[in-house]
Amino acid sequence: MQRQPVCRRQIQDELMFLTQEGNKMEAYLDNSATTRCLESVRDIVVKTMMEDYGNPSSRHQKGVDAEKYLKEARGIIADTMKVSEKEIYFTSGGTESNNWALIGAAMANQRAGKHIITTSIEHAAVIQPMMFLQEQGFRVTYLPVDRQGHISLEDLKNALSEDTILVSVMYVNNEMGAVEPIDEIGKIVKAYNPAILFHVDAIQAYGKYRIFPKRSGIDMLSVSGHKIHGPKGTGFLYVKEKTKIHPLILGGGQQKGMRSGTDNVPGIAGLGAAAGEAYRDFDAKTAHIYGLKKRMMDGIREIEDTQINSGEGEASAPHIVSVSFRGVRSEVLLHALEDKGIYVSSGSACSSNKKLPVSTVLKEINLDHELLETTIRFSFCEQTTEEEIDYSIAELKKLLPVLKRYTRH
Repeated sequence: MQRQPVCRRQIQDELMFLTQEGNKMEAYLDNSATTRCLESVRDIVVKTMMEDYGNPSSRHQKGVDAEKYLKEARGIIADTMKVSEKEIYFTSGGTESNNWALIGAAMANQRAGKHIITTSIEHAAVIQPMMFLQEQGFRVTYLPVDRQGHISLEDLKNALSEDTILVSVMYVNNEMGAVEPIDEIGKIVKAYNPAILFHVDAIQAYGKYRIFPKRSGIDMLSVSGHKIHGPKGTGFLYVKEKTKIHPLILGGGQQKGMRSGTDNVPGIAGLGAAAGEAYRDFDAKTAHIYGLKKRMMDGIREIEDTQINSGEGEASAPHIVSVSFRGVRSEVLLHALEDKGIYVSSGSACSSNKKLPVSTVLKEINLDHELLETTIRFSFCEQTTEEEIDYSIAELKKLLPVLKRYTRH
């Protein structure tokens, strides 16, 4: 049956009515892009800006007081992963951590070989450094993924070679929540050659999973502060002791000469507070987020012409649900939801700055072509409520029938 032509003005009026109808609440479902800072984080950031504002490199008491915050934050973070404090290096965020791990390790170990292995669905903060390294003469293998976003361990085994020096695999995919088998990957890599470095982008995983690098064979691990209710512009890189890695930022020799620059005391103090809170009442928080995910997925299944791209159970992260809404462009739906106070994403917040119209991740999982531009990511945190989920489902049920009546000219 052919769709009947509909007056665009009539549809706009209908959408306007839906937007103005009833009491509008706010539902922030874009926690994979960023999270709201905790009050405890805010308080310690303000304190270190207004009271304990010394430079930790200074030798007077103000500097000593500031340095205590660095030591405390380093201790909190190290304890969450059961690693040594001296293996934690503070950075400006996940992008810097990934760049440093990949470029710094590749350059430091290139005499042993120039082959690197990663996946085809990594974040741009991994893909772009890989492209840079290729320009420097390194050979990079990009492992494909299945429909659920998981690599094949056999593909990994087959890709390893005598000149492989580095393997980098993200723990949780930021767009669809696929969880890679990190423990198994670590075992395979170290069994083949213990000297091969294993890097994990844990930016979407830290705080959602208990991560113990030494058990998993991880040599380097990247984390971002603003994904765990910490300040933006903060993060850390775990570097296993004796790992060969060159510094990328040179200068005054801070952090044992590995990452120069005046230490961001307020940011680091806030990051430490957020890390400690992330693993407090961890099981209860995780169960709550899994419950939200199930509630969202159950509600979406009641809506016609939808396809849930994220998996369920342990193979998929608790806080991310990727959904394709057939016949409705993601940008249109995103803004219609925004008008109702519902904030979501059409993919990675970082990749939205690019001119590329379609997510590489969705292409790599072989999503149907007609669904590539119709996909929305919902992402939760422990502060998300069931009421926000129910409100979002209800508004989707109202908006989608109207949006589907739009026709392209």
